[in-house]
Amino acid sequence: MSTDRDPPADVDPEVPGSWRENPIWQLYAEYGTGRRYAVLGAVATVLGRAFGLVPAFVIGLAVDAIFLAERPFAFPLVPEAFVPETDAEQLYFSIAILLGATLAGAVASWVEDWGWSVFAQRVQRDLRVDAYEHLQDLELAYFTGRRTGDLMSVLNNDVNALETFLEDGLSATLWVLATVGGIGLILVGLNVPLTAVTLFPLPILAAFTLVFTRLIEPRYLSIREEIGDLNSRLENNVSGIEVIKSEGAERFETARVAEASDEYLAANLSAIRVRITYFPGLNVISGIGFAITFLVGGLWVLERPPLGLTGTLTPGAFVTFVIYAQQFLWPIIRLGDVVDDYERAKAAGSRVQGILSREPAVGDRPDARPLEVDEGAVTYDGVRFAYSDETVLTDVDVDVAGGTTVGVVGPTGAGKSTLLKLLPRLYDVDEGVVRIDGQDVRDVTLRSLRRSIGYVSQEPFLFYGTVRENVRYGTFDASDEAVERAARRAQAHEFIRNLPRGYDTPVGERGVKLSGGQRQRLALARTMLKDPAILVLDEATSAVDTETEALIQDRLAEFAADRTTFVIAHRLSTVRTADRVLVLDDGRVVEDGTHEGLLKRDGLYANFWRVQTGDIASLPREFLERALRRQAVVDFDDEETE
Repeated sequence: MSTDRDPPADVDPEVPGSWRENPIWQLYAEYGTGRRYAVLGAVATVLGRAFGLVPAFVIGLAVDAIFLAERPFAFPLVPEAFVPETDAEQLYFSIAILLGATLAGAVASWVEDWGWSVFAQRVQRDLRVDAYEHLQDLELAYFTGRRTGDLMSVLNNDVNALETFLEDGLSATLWVLATVGGIGLILVGLNVPLTAVTLFPLPILAAFTLVFTRLIEPRYLSIREEIGDLNSRLENNVSGIEVIKSEGAERFETARVAEASDEYLAANLSAIRVRITYFPGLNVISGIGFAITFLVGGLWVLERPPLGLTGTLTPGAFVTFVIYAQQFLWPIIRLGDVVDDYERAKAAGSRVQGILSREPAVGDRPDARPLEVDEGAVTYDGVRFAYSDETVLTDVDVDVAGGTTVGVVGPTGAGKSTLLKLLPRLYDVDEGVVRIDGQDVRDVTLRSLRRSIGYVSQEPFLFYGTVRENVRYGTFDASDEAVERAARRAQAHEFIRNLPRGYDTPVGERGVKLSGGQRQRLALARTMLKDPAILVLDEATSAVDTETEALIQDRLAEFAADRTTFVIAHRLSTVRTADRVLVLDDGRVVEDGTHEGLLKRDGLYANFWRVQTGDIASLPREFLERALRRQAVVDFDDEETE
């Protein structure tokens, strides 16, 4: 459900300008642990390009000096004493230089790939960890309007896209710059007028590339979003495969996956149409430019220089120029690939930074201090809370003494779960204060607050791993004996002992290998191992049979005897022995008392009791009519409005 706190977009739109404009530079600046590898890769890239430019110069010089004798055999930076005198020796010397440059270029290429790869992999690792760490620090409301597949797409696909550009795109960018710069200097040294002719296509190529970037950027962003949609659909279907099979809905879900795939295909084809127009266009412009250079240079060698050119151009110099001119135009074409990859990375970087730049709505205040629990008294003072513009709790005033067991009941959508999620600050109040032993929960550290509260949901979540790992989750230093003791308290030890490997049995993803009741008992054991000062049970025994519930309730009564306990229940038998029962309706506490006292009051609680004892005939007509109206308007996200 989207809220005013959380826009329903896949990622946050308020991305810092620096990330929108240059996400790659931001990555380099903010993730510097592998920066030395990037410097190594950059140096190797420049050296590799320098060695790669040597052969064309050597060939041109050999043609003029050895075969045509039109200029002396001399190399820049090579002392004259090292230059041989005979034609054959000069040829061998030229070949040696060619082979040496090739070998040195291969070594530089290896170092280049190693440096850029290590840099990219380190940034990818740190970025993914940072994004995940920041994501899990965000408030619970952030996740209610976002699909798991969208977030997985950002953490996986988008981070991978950035790594790809860091590994290949940055080296390619530097390769292009080094090649263009090196060849440009050589061409100017060889022949300035002909260099001007060679550079003629550059402004046209630049304008063509600018148009391409403006057309392709929104298309790549659309592709990233469609990947998120497709991932969400696939993740949802794999998680719900049991329902799909039991309902015979395979064809229906295949059609829905096909529809999501078609949308992804359409987004890709839109980008492909632009991209496949761009690259042939680059080739045409570059080819025309090279043809003009070849024509002007060829006429000049034939001593018919066009455009009023003067002087001479030797065949060897022309050969060198033509080779360099072609090498000069190829990086310009390669630049198109770099721009294409950069736009992909830019779209991915914006989505990743959408997570990194979001400030958690629920977090520690600068002066937050650890919670100190003495009695465990809980106070709700004038509490109001709303999801978006939908008010869920209004003017809630409740004082609960430490060590008290409080039942919380009410119709679906009354605000029961929300009321107790405010206690560990899974959400923050809009108005009013929630206190524990007189301490505003917003003034204490989240870690100390949540370590003091044990929360067991009606839909317990188990992680992929063993039974022991799941019970120990959150209390990671607990001994095996403590784990077994908690499992016994939760009436879980007996069924665990009968598993194939006992406490070391894998539970499967989300505990799929266990029944609902078994998962609930492991979640209870996890909370009991935590030994919290305050216990919140949200339909914690809803998935177990009546006999097992009776056994668990007996152990829970023992466990809750010396701590403040809140029990949300639809089955009133669960709360009839509570010290106190709060009855919520439309976000307000409408009744407050013991089980017996509320029955005598003959209000809403008494009517619920009649429903559960089968005394339907004595229910007032008004109660049934209100129940019908509530069922008609209840929000689809019951968990958020409970």
